[in-house]
Amino acid sequence: MSFTLTDADSLLGARGFWRETGAWVVGAAFGRDGRGCFFGLGDGTVRIADPADKGAEWRCVQAHQGACLSLAADCAAGALSGGDDGRAVLVAADGGTAELATFGAMRWVEHVAAHPAGVRALACGKTVTLFDGRGERLKALAHPSTVGGIAFDAKGKRIAASHYNGASLWFVAAKEDRPRLLEWKGSHHAITFDPAGEHVVTAMQEPSLHGWRLTDGQHMRMSGYPAKTKSLSFSARGRWLATSGAESVVLWPFFGGGPMGKEPHEIAGGDAVLCTAVACHPQQEVVAAGFADGLVLVSDIASGRVVPIAPPGHGPVSALAWNPAGSHLAFGTETGFAAVVDLSKRG
Repeated sequence: MSFTLTDADSLLGARGFWRETGAWVVGAAFGRDGRGCFFGLGDGTVRIADPADKGAEWRCVQAHQGACLSLAADCAAGALSGGDDGRAVLVAADGGTAELATFGAMRWVEHVAAHPAGVRALACGKTVTLFDGRGERLKALAHPSTVGGIAFDAKGKRIAASHYNGASLWFVAAKEDRPRLLEWKGSHHAITFDPAGEHVVTAMQEPSLHGWRLTDGQHMRMSGYPAKTKSLSFSARGRWLATSGAESVVLWPFFGGGPMGKEPHEIAGGDAVLCTAVACHPQQEVVAAGFADGLVLVSDIASGRVVPIAPPGHGPVSALAWNPAGSHLAFGTETGFAAVVDLSKRG
């Protein structure tokens, strides 16, 4: 699938705006209140764009003395970032910052997550620490090895953490913290729940995925990737799991008894370029994907129709995020290119 369009005649050029930040874009997130689009960078800064004003100056906040390692939308507004300086920092749309926690200069806050229910999670080494919406520490959850990824379920009642030989599933409000251990040999990293909270899926160190059906503990192994999968995203209704790691967007069916015994659906492939990032639309059965050559596209899953958003040329796509309304898409690359594209309907 080849695209020869340039910035000038792409949707990026017509309906987007961008900056060259000069540092690897580690993560992107929109504020849940609709204010601010946040980019966490490898130089420790968080850049903040105004999705409603493409001509506005981007704010630059020095959130970390080192690199930003993780970024997520905060509970109600702003963003939450973790760094290799051992700190977790709250960043507001106006550029204001507040330290949520510090674990020491030699520790890394590699994963962060927050839920609108008013709970935050920070993964540092083998421990996941939970905080409430006021910033009060709730508890620390210990794991057998370094945590590779964290994810809340759709209601914010459970949190899953991946690690060596499986994943641990915890209830946030439990009086006694006894995890349900989901076991499978190997090193597990990126992790996600499906929207219904019935499945947990992890990306493994080798080029494969592993999943568990929580109702009966059934294992689900998804393999055949040419490269390690780093990005996972369930579609809005939970019918499809979109993944990176192949020369197309690989979608596993989570309906009709799938994914076991069913072949994955592949879209937007053909140029021998790896898909590096995926993000499903928050409301529709649509997926955004970024590739190693910088191409960004959006595809309708049912029809396979592809809309190119940005052309190749800006470096491997390392971050993708939709705003809550699904009207704006943000992406960033390893070379420091950061952009916001308005995809809302226009009369």
